[in-house]
Amino acid sequence: MTDLNTLETDVLAQVAAAGDLQALDAVRVAAVGKTGSISGLLKTLGSMSPDERKTQGAAINALRDKVGEAIAAKKAALEAAELDARLASETLDLSLPAPHRRKGSVHPTMQTMDEIVAVFAEMGFAVAEGPDIEDDFHNFTALNFPEKHPAREMHDTFFFNTKETGERMLLRTHTSPVQVRTMVSQKPPIRIIAPGRTYRVDNDATHTPVFHQVEGLVIDKGVHMGHLKWTLETFLARFFETDAVTTQFRPHHFPFTEPSAEMDVQCDRSGGEIKIGQGTSWLEILGCGMVHPNVLRACGIDPDEYQGFAFGMGVDRLGMLKYGMPDLRDMWSSDVRWLSHYGFSAFAAPNPASGLS
Repeated sequence: MTDLNTLETDVLAQVAAAGDLQALDAVRVAAVGKTGSISGLLKTLGSMSPDERKTQGAAINALRDKVGEAIAAKKAALEAAELDARLASETLDLSLPAPHRRKGSVHPTMQTMDEIVAVFAEMGFAVAEGPDIEDDFHNFTALNFPEKHPAREMHDTFFFNTKETGERMLLRTHTSPVQVRTMVSQKPPIRIIAPGRTYRVDNDATHTPVFHQVEGLVIDKGVHMGHLKWTLETFLARFFETDAVTTQFRPHHFPFTEPSAEMDVQCDRSGGEIKIGQGTSWLEILGCGMVHPNVLRACGIDPDEYQGFAFGMGVDRLGMLKYGMPDLRDMWSSDVRWLSHYGFSAFAAPNPASGLS
């Protein structure tokens, strides 16, 4: 009978001496493989007397477990050392210029989106998201759109083929369905913004078929237009990084808000540029209003107990205004020269401490 103590010392020494995973696996096979030294001892138990089998079986099994634990620990250590070596050898200094003048940058749309989110996060808004493909209820019906509203027609909205049930799915025309989903799934008070892509059949210098919106929603008791006005004016002053922002509200109509308004910002359009906070011109910048009672009811909220306001703004257009881009379609041109001029550093993430832009 092999001396178990000697075998244990020998195998554990081999495990400790294994310099890589291949050498360790060879030790494992030699010890506990099908023809290994410890496995061979287990095969001899059948020829022993019951008393010997009871004693020797327990000892051999204990040795096998101990060797297995030692191999597992050694394997973990070797894998960790191998990973550390790979990380050290593959280290890349991201602050160095890219080779062959290939230099990545953040697209102005994403930069503007991050800036908007950063400002509203400071104001206590959470970020909510929803699907790009929506149904009629969330995109239109729950938002108080009449059955024959023009937005439901093919010339304004991208519809999918009609299902067997008669339902037509569509690419959302605004991020307002996220507001509906939030009101259905959460109880007031609610304070969220909903950034994301939206889709409409439109294409000119200030409109694209795919564009980005950020919509906001506040639902609580005692909410009124004064809260809406303060929220938007505070946001614009922070976003454009000037206290000289002057705004005006004009009556408007949206199916999902009542009263509704469009918000204009005072600007100077002379010299081929748009300068916020000066001049005598006005530029429409967003739509807003108090959430319509029908929308609250459709989402299971009692309008006699809760009120709220909502607003929506085009991210791409805000980026155009802030950074002086003349044509919205350039944002989708994939022209690296344009992106190298207007792009932002990935290391300059918008935040309240170091600033937005």
